[in-house]
Order: sequence, then C-alpha cells, then structure tokens
Amino acid sequence: MDSEILQQAHSLFSGREYDKALFLYSQITSLDPSNEEYQLYCLMCDVAYDNEEKAQSMFDYFIIAKNENFDAAVKYIKDIINAYDGDNNKLMNLLKDLADSNVESLNAIEYKDFMALVESRGSFKEAYQDIMFSTKVSISKKDDLVDFIDKLIENDFNNTAYSYLDGFNEFFSYDKDLMNLYDKLGIQNSENKS
Repeated sequence: MDSEILQQAHSLFSGREYDKALFLYSQITSLDPSNEEYQLYCLMCDVAYDNEEKAQSMFDYFIIAKNENFDAAVKYIKDIINAYDGDNNKLMNLLKDLADSNVESLNAIEYKDFMALVESRGSFKEAYQDIMFSTKVSISKKDDLVDFIDKLIENDFNNTAYSYLDGFNEFFSYDKDLMNLYDKLGIQNSENKS
C-alpha cells in the first residue's frame, strides 16, 4: 500500500503538482514518522514552492543516488536544504558536487568542455544550437555562470538566459553580477521589441 502511494506521489511531484504530492508524502510519513526518506520528499515539496528547478534536480539526484548509498544521498539532500542559510561557499561546493553527478548520470557537458566545443565550432551560437535540445551545460563556478548567461544574452537565447538567472537567483540574491545580467537582458529585450 505504501509503495503505491509513494509511486503516485512521485508521479505528482514529477508532474509539478506539489500540493497533491505533499499531501500523499505526508500521509505515508504519518504512517512511518521515523522514515527519513519520506520526510525528505516532504521537504523537497517545500523547496519546490520557492524553486521548482532546484527541487526537481534534488529529486532526480536522490532517486538515482539512494540506490547506490542511501545514507550519503540523505545527508547530501539535507545539506543542500540546510545551505539555504546563505552560506554561498558551502552552497557552491554542493552545486559543484551536484553538477559533477549530473554530468555522470544525465546527458550533460561541463562548462569547460562546452567552451572547447564553442572554440572548435567558431561560434557560441552554433555550438549552443548543436547541444541545446539534447544536452545540458553543467556549471559549478559563479564566474562560469555569469560568462555563460552573458553569452546567451549576446546570442539572443533570452528565454534560456532568464531560466538560468532565475534558477540561480536564489543562491546569489542581489548579486551585483547577476543583477547586471538582468539589466542587460531587459535592455536587449526592449531593443528587440522596437
């Protein structure tokens, strides 16, 4: 019975129906209050209300990693959730770990490898168009993130630039470099409309 409810809750979470998923996760947690896994799913729903992409990434990571090393996967997700307190260094280390695991488990390319592709193609726009529908760019340093978003804006990938800015804005709230990119994106969008 628990496994059926859990699978249904997972489907709702993946479908971004967090209220319904949280209700089901809460139900199974109440049946087994000491189960850390069930508690984590409830916490991930809570994270999703603020940042869907981050919650979905944590969920994907946990579903894969828990089968390899359950305790380490639980600790890792708890560390990410606890890093909300504004410790940027701790958060960036966790993001780097997550980026590394995403490169291994998902179809992703590290930023330095993507930039080598840009160099071989001779154009950021062509290199990004080659991978944009099949591969994600995994970024683990703030400078690379700023550089990547800046190049997205310069090459008119504005929606993608917004997605990256919004996805990382919570980690770097009011960061001067990211605010400048928001401004640049706003100026470019108004120029494109006129």
